[in-house]
Amino acid sequence: MASITIHDIDRRLNERLTDESRRRNRSKNQLIKEILSKEMGLPVGGSYADDYREFCGVWTAAEAAEFAESQRELERVDPEDWKE
Repeated sequence: MASITIHDIDRRLNERLTDESRRRNRSKNQLIKEILSKEMGLPVGGSYADDYREFCGVWTAAEAAEFAESQRELERVDPEDWKE
């Protein structure tokens, strides 16, 4: 596996990379490798999780919070349900 170093990254580009890596829940290193692979027409990653990448990040934070709230009742354990 080879390594490269990129010098003099523009501040705005660095901020965009940082924001995007947080949004995708990836390190900047992972994000940059994904971007380069995609741009060069190569498969990205190759792990099982990549099969669902197109569905990741499609909800806004508000939509995710709304969904989590709608599922809250499903997380509650009712002791009455476990009585014999």
